[in-house]
Amino acid sequence: MTEQKFSLGLLPPDEIESATNILFKLLNELNRLLLGRSDLHKLVIIGILSQGHILLEGVPGVGKTALVKVLCHLLGLDGKRIQFTPDLMPGDILGTHILQEKSDGTREMQFQTGPIFTNILLADEINRASPKTQSALLEAMQEKSVTLMGKTRTLPSPFFVLASQNPIEMEGTYPLPEAQLDRFMFKLSVGNAEASTLERIISERRRGETPAPEFRINKDEIQKLFEIHEKIILPKPVAKYISRLVAATHPKEKHSSDFVQKNVAYGASPRAAIAIAEAARAEALFQKRPTVGFEDVKMVCTAVLNHRIILNYQAKFEGITSEAIINDILKNQENNNLNLPEEISL
Repeated sequence: MTEQKFSLGLLPPDEIESATNILFKLLNELNRLLLGRSDLHKLVIIGILSQGHILLEGVPGVGKTALVKVLCHLLGLDGKRIQFTPDLMPGDILGTHILQEKSDGTREMQFQTGPIFTNILLADEINRASPKTQSALLEAMQEKSVTLMGKTRTLPSPFFVLASQNPIEMEGTYPLPEAQLDRFMFKLSVGNAEASTLERIISERRRGETPAPEFRINKDEIQKLFEIHEKIILPKPVAKYISRLVAATHPKEKHSSDFVQKNVAYGASPRAAIAIAEAARAEALFQKRPTVGFEDVKMVCTAVLNHRIILNYQAKFEGITSEAIINDILKNQENNNLNLPEEISL
């Protein structure tokens, strides 16, 4: 059995154990510093391990900014914050060229980098800026680079955008364009804290201050986690399952259900399938497995798909949510006689 594992390129158990220990230390420290949201914290770590961007949605004051700040510290990465406002301009994010006088009296244009040149960019209340400013992040999120005046500059590695947004019903917000939403791997909802969590906060933490972290990793350890994540195997049956799930979000797809055809205007893009595969690899690593299983896909698919499914007007009027569409797709695929094997063949 051991010879077969190495011939298939499966990760040795000790490498998986080492990586999983680091992941759970990160998760436990996040849970200790920020109370009451263990499931959210795990998905954020999965997003980071998958090198994806994350959109956090919730009303002001629920801890979105605090989560990103603590994460920057625990990962030992450089982080910068941009407060998005209606008067924010693209140059305030990307940087700008300034005319500088040299020692010989001549002048030349020099580039002054913007806050986007960092490892983790906190785009706070991203949907309070104008669409023009929001679009300044498009190239950076996809290509990990910035092009200004014909010159392309590579961003530091790793690079993540962790953005927070207010619900679009709130005053002074601009809905993110679909092209930008599609570049976020996850959209995660940050709800209000439960009464028991609030009691712990006011009893244990004066003025809500976060305790000092007791654990921190470095860039070498992060890079090692990325390398191990790359080696998690996606079996062909699971890849087929992911493909069918994403295809079923499209109302004109032959495998889509009547519920999808009735309520969905546009389904998810190929980026969704890529994101599910990468996030499922991270979940498999959390579960100490060298290969991705169907349960890993089910665990992450809602966070990947919920902002990529565009409902039609009638569905919005009736209060149907994208989560209801995703649940219908999962149920429909399970009942579709896929003959999914109990043991995955590589």
